[in-house]
Amino acid sequence: MISTDIAVIGAGPVGLFAIFEAGLLKMRCHLIDYLPQVGGQLSEIYPKKPIYDIPGYPSVLAQELIDNLMEQAKPFHPTFTLGERIEGLEKRGEADFVLTTNMGTVIEAKVVVIAGGLGCFEPRKPAVENLENFENGKGVNYMILDPEKYRGEKMVIAGGGDSALDWTIYLAEVCSELTLVHRSESFRGAPDSVAKVMALAESGKINLVLNSNLQAVHGTDKLEKVEIVQNRTMEKTVVDADHLIPLFGLSPKLGPIEDWNLNISKSAIEVNVDDYSTNIPGIYAIGDINTYTNKLKLILCGFHEAALMSHSAYSYMNPGVKYTMKYTTVNGVSEF
Repeated sequence: MISTDIAVIGAGPVGLFAIFEAGLLKMRCHLIDYLPQVGGQLSEIYPKKPIYDIPGYPSVLAQELIDNLMEQAKPFHPTFTLGERIEGLEKRGEADFVLTTNMGTVIEAKVVVIAGGLGCFEPRKPAVENLENFENGKGVNYMILDPEKYRGEKMVIAGGGDSALDWTIYLAEVCSELTLVHRSESFRGAPDSVAKVMALAESGKINLVLNSNLQAVHGTDKLEKVEIVQNRTMEKTVVDADHLIPLFGLSPKLGPIEDWNLNISKSAIEVNVDDYSTNIPGIYAIGDINTYTNKLKLILCGFHEAALMSHSAYSYMNPGVKYTMKYTTVNGVSEF
């Protein structure tokens, strides 16, 4: 059995930062993640995608951010169970929680922090016939792991959110031809990214196809062409393509969490915004997996949640003990 102060379910950026914040309060963390490596979606889905809204970083690659968070957490010697999913959670009397993974690993913790990491997500796929025939290395992918793979290639990206916009901006200088297809005239992404994409289209660096959907895919042994249909006129256009990347987001699945008697709304865990505690004392939820009024699903906001959660967890573990705030600029980071 593994014993720890805090069991963090999810080794994405928010879960990793929780190690640091908890460590400043002398609380040890053990992280569990269904993925075989730390980093969550950043490492699994877009490790080389630039992120622009982390304070102090005008631009940072997703994997670089994860590497830095791991380096930041190193003084507190976190431990990990990777490639396993939490299946069971029980409260042992008035004391610890006991968590069990699908591989039989047992973790005992005074506090449980849910930061995602159950591996229960899958890409949303467009309703295109025979699309699966071109998956598995034949041209259709739902994530971009290595942008250099597409250098000099012809690509079609479908989507209108931040991922579609960000990758279009990045790959415009990598691909020989790039077409962005979106079903609407307006985008759901950041205004700055929208402006950059429109500028690329106006300069002829990308082909922007709006009010259109993917209609069909064609090829012999691998993808060769993508058929696009205009929503209003129903006019069809065929584009040469080596790769098709539909970026319609991920479909979340809470999995075993739904059986833990937590208050859940629209596939997210309801929390108290004072400290991101759930309806069960000793269990917290931070990052994209929680929900509250005016929630923003940003890494930046998850970092804030991790800090407040850690101080609340300290009080939960040490009732009646008053913590005196200590600043790292004065006290540094003490290893333990």
